[in-house]
Amino acid sequence: MEVNTDTIQAKLNKLRTDKAPGADGMSPWLLKEIQEFLVTPIYFLMRKSLDEGIVPDDWRTAHVSPIYKKGCRDQASNYRPVSLTSQISKVIESMLRDVIVEHLERHMLIRDSQHGFRKGRSCLTNLLVFLDKVTESINDGISVDVIFLDFAKAFDKVPHQRLLRKLRAHGICGKILNWISAWLTNRRQRVCLQGELSGWLDVTSGVPQGSVLGPVLFLIFINDLDSGIVNWILKFADDTKIYSCLREAKDCDMLQDDLDLLYAWSNEWQMQFNVDKCKVMHIGKKNPFYSYKMNGAKLEEVTVEKDLGVYISNDAKPSVQCQQSYLRANRMLGFVKRNIISRHPSILLNMYKSFVRPHLEYCSPAWSPHYKKDKVLLERVQHRFTRLFNHLRHLDYSTRLNILGLWSLEERRNRADLIEVFKIMRGYSSIPVDLFFEVSKDGRTRGHTLKLVKHRSDKDLRHHFFSERVINRWNQLDKDAVEATSLNSFKNCLAKLRNRKMGFFMDFSLQSPLAGSSASLGAAAPSI
Repeated sequence: MEVNTDTIQAKLNKLRTDKAPGADGMSPWLLKEIQEFLVTPIYFLMRKSLDEGIVPDDWRTAHVSPIYKKGCRDQASNYRPVSLTSQISKVIESMLRDVIVEHLERHMLIRDSQHGFRKGRSCLTNLLVFLDKVTESINDGISVDVIFLDFAKAFDKVPHQRLLRKLRAHGICGKILNWISAWLTNRRQRVCLQGELSGWLDVTSGVPQGSVLGPVLFLIFINDLDSGIVNWILKFADDTKIYSCLREAKDCDMLQDDLDLLYAWSNEWQMQFNVDKCKVMHIGKKNPFYSYKMNGAKLEEVTVEKDLGVYISNDAKPSVQCQQSYLRANRMLGFVKRNIISRHPSILLNMYKSFVRPHLEYCSPAWSPHYKKDKVLLERVQHRFTRLFNHLRHLDYSTRLNILGLWSLEERRNRADLIEVFKIMRGYSSIPVDLFFEVSKDGRTRGHTLKLVKHRSDKDLRHHFFSERVINRWNQLDKDAVEATSLNSFKNCLAKLRNRKMGFFMDFSLQSPLAGSSASLGAAAPSI
């Protein structure tokens, strides 16, 4: 690892001023403002710290801010402990992280099953890989069993000595390993809540949530979780699921064997599963409904489970996700309506795009609806938003959208599909192209040269899934769009295409009841 003042200054310049200071009270805003005076002192401090393997006490202390997740607010277990650490320490951690990640990716040491905290991978890629296999199996008449696993306080339970062993096994040694060992040792933390501070408590295990280096260390620790596993397994940090296609009776036994291997790994590495929160989902009409066990306890069977923020149901249809997205977005829109007095278009539009629309579009390529009732339900939120402007109430929905410069939600979902295909085809996503698509080898095709082959689907569920529904629209793109030199350039090409072909991103006409009838939009919404 090379340490120089230019790299340190670049890291200081990237500090986010909206972040909270750590226990040392050093504001990132202050550090960024006086960065030119800090570069040289931080350089000597970091050089000495790395050479001697000594970490200052301020870099090993943290204020823990509890972030509510779900469930009863009176239970401490329903809060995520985020550590607010020293901003100067984060500068050094980010330099170490860059070196470690480059080493891991260059030698392909992190398994492909891991989608968390990795470049070119995300919650969306995890869900797309999973649902592609599920919908393909359903289309072939094959049942699927999915087990959603839950670790008990995973980040807080990582044993330090075992973590250091795995770091050595991944080729991380010398001064960097010594520094990480010192950084993990003799840590202290205290809870900070509404300006009140608890007493200091020694930290004997875990990697700090909220630190820069913590997520990478956790990926290394959990990397060999799927060693020896026969069936498919997918991870996003500690969120893990294992699933199997059930062609024969023995496939259920093999999945149970994999579950036993996972439990044995958790005991060996002191990373216990929360068995009560591990769930089983049986998918398919001919599913044998096998009872899976962990540590002798039968796992709970569910018909709907929330995975990486998206609701998965045992029929693999997106209706439950659409209903939940509608409810969350509608509540947030009501909050904006009640608390924002101004009705100036620019203010309301920014509030809508920041706080409401993300609920309707999160990971939409993985669950984009094909039923009209679901599309109408989602569109109703934006329909309601456009009626907040009194001077537009008398106009129809499509006209209000044009005046406000908005696309319909259906158009934006189809646009998001194309953007994801572009990322996969051009290497912005680390998911291989052949996992989802087959590139046409027919040289006689008109238009661009990256046309995709569309396969026959027996079930609507597969026909309308991402890897199939997007092909026709992708093949209709012009050469300039497909060969765009950057992601922003591709998005600009899509905007120009919409101006030329208003219906290109729609599955049906804007004049349908979805766009024009307030009555139909209102009738489709469930009560809150």
